[in-house]
Amino acid sequence: MKLLVTGGAGFIGSAVVRRALADGHSVVNVDCLTYAANLASLQTVKANPNYIFEQHNICDAEAIEAIFAKHQPDAVLHLAAESHVDRSIDGPEDFISTNILGTFNLLRVSRRYYETLPDEKRAQFRFHHVSTDEVYGDLEVDDPAFHETTRYNPSSPYSASKAASDHLVRAWGRTYGLPIIITNCSNNYGPYQFPEKLIPVVILKALHRQSIPVYGTGENIRDWLYVEDHADALLTVLQGGKIGDTYNIGGENERTNLDIVRTICSIMDKTVEDGFTHASLIKFVDDRPGHDNRYAINAEKIETELGWTPSISFDTGFEQTVQWYLANADWWRPLVDANQFGHRIGLKAKT
Repeated sequence: MKLLVTGGAGFIGSAVVRRALADGHSVVNVDCLTYAANLASLQTVKANPNYIFEQHNICDAEAIEAIFAKHQPDAVLHLAAESHVDRSIDGPEDFISTNILGTFNLLRVSRRYYETLPDEKRAQFRFHHVSTDEVYGDLEVDDPAFHETTRYNPSSPYSASKAASDHLVRAWGRTYGLPIIITNCSNNYGPYQFPEKLIPVVILKALHRQSIPVYGTGENIRDWLYVEDHADALLTVLQGGKIGDTYNIGGENERTNLDIVRTICSIMDKTVEDGFTHASLIKFVDDRPGHDNRYAINAEKIETELGWTPSISFDTGFEQTVQWYLANADWWRPLVDANQFGHRIGLKAKT
C-alpha cells in the first residue's frame, strides 16, 4: 500500500515508517517538524525510493489537500500529535490546535478525497487514528484493565484533547461513512524517544550522574510497550482490523515508575562497572498535578481477532533501549546541547 503517515518524524511515527518500508509499503511522511520530531530518526530510510517526506502542518488544509491529490494514498495512519502531559499543563493551546483541530482538518480532507475514489480504491481505503490509553483516565491497583468499551475519563489537557480527537474520528465514521479504525496504546519506550519522557530522561540523567527525578512516591503504574512492537501492531490493525472498531494495544508489562527507574539504574550499574550505584541518584520530587494512578491495557481483542501479541519482553526491551542510548550519543547529544533535557515543567496548576 501507499501509506500517508502523519507525524512520521516523531518517536512512534518514525518506527512506523521504518517498519512499513521494511514490509514493502510506500510511505508519504507528513510532519511539520516540531521540537520532538527528528529526521535523524529516519536516516536509515531517507534514500529509500518508496519514501517521500512532506514538511507540512496537518492544520494547513490547503497543503494537506494538495498532498492527497499529489500522492493518492491507499490509507492514512494518523500519528501527528502533541503528547507530553507536562507540556499540556503549561501550554494546552498547542494540544487543542494539533490534536483536535488538526485531526478535524485531516478528517475533512480525507473524507473529500475518499468520496472521489473509484469503488476498488474506496474498498481498500482506511483512516487509522492512533490514540492513547490515557483517554480512559486512571485505575486503582485492583481495578480490571482498560478494554475497548471503557468509559472515557481523561485527566490532563493532553488526554482530553486525544479523547476529543477519538470522538471526532468516530463521528466521521458514523455520520459520513469514512472507513475509520482507532487504536489506543499503552506507554511506549525504545530507541529514538525524545529526552523529555521518563525512560530517556532516566537513562541520560544516570549517564551524566545527575539527580533522577521521580514524581511523588513513584508508585504510579504504567503498562510499557516496546515501540517496534507497537509499529507492528499498528500495521496489523490497519490491514486486518474491522472498520469502525477500536483495538487496545498493550505490552503486558505493568510496572511502577520507581520499578522502571531502578531497573534502568541496575542496567547502568552492570554496563558501566565502576562501582557507582546509580540508584543513589534517585530524588523524589513534587508530583504532577492530576497525576493518574495506574494505566493497564486489556489487549485480548487484538490477540483474539488479529493474532497479535507483543514480541519483546520487559527485560530484553529495557536492556536494548539503554544500550541504544549509550551507543547513539550522536542522536541525542544535539537535543541535550539545545537545552531540551531534564527541565521540570508542568507545575503551573499549583500556582
